[in-house]
This record gives sequence, C-alpha cells and structure tokens, in this order.
Amino acid sequence: MDVEEAIRTRRTVKAYEPLPVDRGTLGELLELARWAPNHNLTNPWRFRVVGPKALERLKGAAAEVAAAGAPRDADRGEVGRVAAAKLERAPTLVVVSSKRAGDIVQQEEDMHATACAAYNVLLGAHARGLAGYWRTPAVMRSQAGRNAVGLADDERFVGVLYLGRPRQTMDPPERRAVGDYATFLD
Repeated sequence: MDVEEAIRTRRTVKAYEPLPVDRGTLGELLELARWAPNHNLTNPWRFRVVGPKALERLKGAAAEVAAAGAPRDADRGEVGRVAAAKLERAPTLVVVSSKRAGDIVQQEEDMHATACAAYNVLLGAHARGLAGYWRTPAVMRSQAGRNAVGLADDERFVGVLYLGRPRQTMDPPERRAVGDYATFLD
C-alpha cells in the first residue's frame, strides 16, 4: 500500500474482532512512531500498551468519572457502565502521551510531533490490515485515569489508540475541497 492510498483509505473503526494485536506487530507499529517529524529530536512520545489489569483500572476510573459528571436525573450506574464499556471496543489499547519540556515552544512542538507519531502508528496498522480509532476519553483528563495507566506529572495526554482487526468496513466520508481550507499567499 502506498502512502497516498493509506491516507485516503484509513478509517475510524469502532467494531473489532476480539483477538489482540500481537506483541511483534505492536513493536513494528511503535517503531514507526519514532520516524515522526520531531524538532530537536527530543523524542517526546510515550506509548503504553494497556494490559488486562491496567484496562480494569482504567474502566473503573472511567465509570467513576462518567458517573460523577452525569446529570442529576441520570442513572449514574448505567452512565458509568457505558463509559467503561467504550474502553472494550477494541482488543488492544495504546495510551499516547507527550513528555513535557521546560520550554513552552518546545512543549508545543513536542505535542505536534507526538500527534504525528500516533498517526504513524495508525497508518502502519492500516497498511497491515488492522483498523484504528483515536479517542480522547474524559477519563484520561482525570487523575484517576492518569493513575490507572501510570502517566507521570511531566506527561501530557494525547490520545488512546484502539487497534485490532476490523469487523466492519466503511466508505470514506465526503471531504471539503482544498479551496475551502487552503490559501495560497503571494
């Protein structure tokens, strides 16, 4: 699969086969991450492949966070159950974070580099016939979520990558024309 085909055909998939992505393939995907553009070669990205115990901690934290933020008249138990269940959509989850730099400009550049590294993983997964989904669940903006996966205070959460074999196919959504979002300056 060439790069343009990968970019145009990669889709967000929310239904997966139950078999987790094997460790060898995960290693290959995470190796692709290090080739993201990265000013000053700070390598700020951090990836945590979520195992069964970490997933249970994360689901518990997600349920608590969702229940606490639910409307007064909502069934808090059900709201928590739904939030936790969303973390079970894919058989493999990878938490992505960026190491914070002391300098604010470097920190911003590192966040963008980390996002590129995460996208490299998604494109690499797609090229291998896997599907991916990038989420930013509320639980990861809570201390309970951070604790569940061991995010240090000097790391900024970027996303959770859901990975696995797809159970669904999707047609590409319509995209805006280049003229709608690009300006060519003199």
